[in-house]
Amino acid sequence: MGEWRVQVSVRVSPALREEMERYAEKERRTLGNFGAVILEWAFEQLKAAGSTERLLKYKIRPSVPSLTRKSTEP
Repeated sequence: MGEWRVQVSVRVSPALREEMERYAEKERRTLGNFGAVILEWAFEQLKAAGSTERLLKYKIRPSVPSLTRKSTEP
């Protein structure tokens, strides 16, 4: 059968919960499943970084749309 899972409770702001629910909905996941995926990914990142201080030191830059040059030909 599948692997056993345990419940983990986390207190977050209502705004964060609503935003997470929207993202979960976009991916057709339940909030619980979405949270588990995010938590597992984040924990792997933490283990790679070695500490929360090192993990939080590196910021992810928002993606910037690539600029395309417009033709200046007449």
